[in-house]
Amino acid sequence: MKEVFGRRRHAEPEKTAPVAEEPVLARESGPWDADEPHPGTERVDLGGLRLPIGPGFEIQLNVAGDQIVGAVVLAEESALQVHAFAAPKRSGIWEEVRAELSRELTAAGGTCEQREGPFGPELAAEVKQDDAVQPVRFIGVDGPRWFLRAVISGRAIADPDAAKTLEDVVRDIVVVRGDQPMAPKEPIELRLPAEARQAVEQQAAEEDAPSLNPFERGPEISEIR
Repeated sequence: MKEVFGRRRHAEPEKTAPVAEEPVLARESGPWDADEPHPGTERVDLGGLRLPIGPGFEIQLNVAGDQIVGAVVLAEESALQVHAFAAPKRSGIWEEVRAELSRELTAAGGTCEQREGPFGPELAAEVKQDDAVQPVRFIGVDGPRWFLRAVISGRAIADPDAAKTLEDVVRDIVVVRGDQPMAPKEPIELRLPAEARQAVEQQAAEEDAPSLNPFERGPEISEIR
């Protein structure tokens, strides 16, 4: 009995030491998870995403039917499109998504090249739209149980100052994953901010149209600010 007890006493530090020594890492910049400490910047609350706002910014929403699937920040003749998705708890999906994007862009007649950017590996691409070719940057960030994809286009492709403005927006985004079970790559739900919902409700009441759909104006983007 004494021998067994003695071994257990010696074994306990070996079992508990890794837990005690595991460092708690605090990141210096985002995008942030809603459950971790982050700066109290003024942001637009879209439910699954909280987007920082600044002078000259305009925020629009990407919609599919009656669902909000992403957001666009317009600034300095540039655009930043962001989408948030669920991801596995213990592994990121950006590597897999990069490979999928490369195949899709190439198959559609565009070009794609992987480069190292401020957030790690990213894709520099040329996307064919009608008869024109548009250069874009695809940025991906793997977070805790979520993945954020950002697409930069416009002046920020060639202008470092404009690019930094949009990169700083990405750094200050807060992702609200929630606790509900979600399949990997499933979009995180977004919603209109409170003030926009009130405006829609007021417009519906004034026009005596209680079934007004706020997304009917356009199939893709509805302006909220």
